Amino acid sequence: YIYRLEDVSSFSDMRDIIWAAYRQVFSEHEILKFNRQKHIESQLKNGSLTVRDFIRGLAKSEAFYRLVVSVNNNYRLVDICLKRFLGRSAYNKEEEIAWSIVIATKGFDGFVDALLDSDEYTEAFGDNTVPYQRKRLVDRPHNLVTPRYGEDFQESAGTVTTDWRF
Repeated sequence: YIYRLEDVSSFSDMRDIIWAAYRQVFSEHEILKFNRQKHIESQLKNGSLTVRDFIRGLAKSEAFYRLVVSVNNNYRLVDICLKRFLGRSAYNKEEEIAWSIVIATKGFDGFVDALLDSDEYTEAFGDNTVPYQRKRLVDRPHNLVTPRYGEDFQESAGTVTTDWRF
């Protein structure tokens, strides 16, 4: 199910959006009463925050920092945040390295801003949609997940590659 602010017509719909945002950002096993961010919940409810800014607030919260940021290295943090905020895994090791450099140079808050203000986030979710898993690698044929030919052959054969270096 895709949770959008424009689909809210009742208090329970808003509660569902808030719950979906917590579930996406924190993952289910970390959603505890004391991790709630009631001040930004109320701002979302009264319309002074967009869903994107609510997600930003959850990501920059002390609870998220304590549970996720402080216990992971930059590469693992990139992996987690791409999945939770952009709904996908890293395309390749170069993208992981590029985002890790963003963390190293701009700090975690700058990294969150770079993800949530990216064109990719805007095109996929806009201001009013809770992020969700967009690209799934599970149940794909093995040859699509691990291609038969190495990267050097793919480049010489003209296979499209994405350059994630900034």
